[in-house]
Amino acid sequence: MRPVRPAITPSATAPWGFAAARHAQRAYGAERVAIVDWDVHHGNGTQDIVWNDASLLYASSHQFPLYPGTGAASETGAHDNVVNLPLASGTGPQTFRSGFEAVILPRVEAFSPDLIVISAGFDAHRRDPLASLDLGEEEFGWATRKVMEIADRRCNGRVVSVLEGGYDLAGLAASTAAHVAALMEA
Repeated sequence: MRPVRPAITPSATAPWGFAAARHAQRAYGAERVAIVDWDVHHGNGTQDIVWNDASLLYASSHQFPLYPGTGAASETGAHDNVVNLPLASGTGPQTFRSGFEAVILPRVEAFSPDLIVISAGFDAHRRDPLASLDLGEEEFGWATRKVMEIADRRCNGRVVSVLEGGYDLAGLAASTAAHVAALMEA
């Protein structure tokens, strides 16, 4: 007998952020959940699942163009609940931070979630061999703190973080440490 596979569009990253969001809704009564994804690859599977669900917001920063080829700024969801921040190859800290502050953070704030799920992909680190963004662990710590500020204002500090990826072990370790340190500051 062959295993049954769910009818989900193939994705560059597994939709773990969505799984955490849906679990929070079903098991804990969260009504509105924001998923903030900073993996280098666009989470097309998460976007596809969230697209028609007004109770979820998906906000992604990612290198574009890059596999899987989705994540244009014009992809906004059926309920204006998808936010994409495509980043050009070579994007560095200042452009990442200003884009995150101008595009991602205001939409998460306005959504007023009960919970924020971070899909923490660290393959956007400058050392990572699969892409070409110029981000360091400092940017991931900074982004975590910014998300935590919104969580403190909007959802009693409720944040769940899901590790998405990273292929350079030194970059992954440093980025994860910066992210966890920022989470522990709360």
